[in-house]
Amino acid sequence: MIEAALFDLDGVIIDTEPSYTRFWRQAGRDFGIPHDNFAEIIKGQTLTHILSTYFPEPERAREVVKALADFEATMDFPLVPGALEFVEALRKRAIPTAVVTSSDQTKMQSLYRARPDFTTRFDVILTAEDARRSKPAPDCYLTAARRLGKDISACAVFEDSVNGLKAGRSAGAVVVGLTTSLPADVVGPLSDFSIPDFTHIREVAPLGDI
Repeated sequence: MIEAALFDLDGVIIDTEPSYTRFWRQAGRDFGIPHDNFAEIIKGQTLTHILSTYFPEPERAREVVKALADFEATMDFPLVPGALEFVEALRKRAIPTAVVTSSDQTKMQSLYRARPDFTTRFDVILTAEDARRSKPAPDCYLTAARRLGKDISACAVFEDSVNGLKAGRSAGAVVVGLTTSLPADVVGPLSDFSIPDFTHIREVAPLGDI
């Protein structure tokens, strides 16, 4: 039985991946990134990592940061079907939960304004500022398990991006992939279980009948 649940945010709890995909595709075109699939390449990575890797010039980085902040300030934050109901079911079972996101505090403040009760639903929320290395490195999930006082092998990681799935697997967690952002044939090989959303959570064997 799983002893803790560690959730990515975008594409797992909130259904914002289509919006971010549009933003980063356009940003890639606007700033001359020579990758047609730029939005897919950077999924799950921290903004700091994206800037240092693809926008190392300070002026260009500032332009990207401003464009992203303006975009996030007006975003909607729709929920992935069944996500909060599942989190509440875990709470009733006294199974601790953490959000482990590559989002920074600027974006998170926009989320908190839109959903003021968000912080009360999870035991721990880790953001980009808490990660020494960006996903696909396992650091963020290892930190979350440690904060919850659990061995990572007893934790389930819920992810939707290639970088995030690799991070969960590298950490040594049970990996549950959501096909909210990528097709099942991409998510499946990187996951122990895969589901389209949390209305299908009973299909994940280690979670029992939650």
